[in-house]
Amino acid sequence: DYQKALKWHLLSAEQGDASAQVFLGLIYSKGQGVPQDYKEAVKWYRLSAEQGVAQAQYKLGWMYSNGLGVPQDYKEAVKWYRLSAEQGVAQAQYNLGVWLILS
Repeated sequence: DYQKALKWHLLSAEQGDASAQVFLGLIYSKGQGVPQDYKEAVKWYRLSAEQGVAQAQYKLGWMYSNGLGVPQDYKEAVKWYRLSAEQGVAQAQYNLGVWLILS
């Protein structure tokens, strides 16, 4: 069941598993099975992003660009988009291109 899966992902994430961390970021940002909590999502995205997970880097950039769970910070958003884009995430490449054109 979903609550058991969530429990195991949480235990794994707390032990440093980057995939479980990005999963928790996703469910907290969307409020799937847990109350929506952008600050909690940012916490898990950051832990995963700092381990080099491209999707977490993209999501963290998104959170900064939209001020979700953190103060809006375009410089920080670009930093995370760039790291993700360098690993081939197409949406991060697009967003980074837009930011560079607009700035």
